[in-house]
Amino acid sequence: MNTLTTRSLHRPADDRWVAGVCSGLARRFGMTPNTMRLIFVLSCLLPGPQFLVYVALWILVPSED
Repeated sequence: MNTLTTRSLHRPADDRWVAGVCSGLARRFGMTPNTMRLIFVLSCLLPGPQFLVYVALWILVPSED
């Protein structure tokens, strides 16, 4: 694969649980999707707008398909 393709941020068509945001972020930063999901769930225990950021990424990040 092209380096540009592997480093671009998009929501993959496969390996989606809700919207593919965590899976897309995991691919972008070279992590496993389950690790990114765990980080997101743990971050929700802290105060902040995590859920709103997730929804914004769902809307703004293009889908792979």
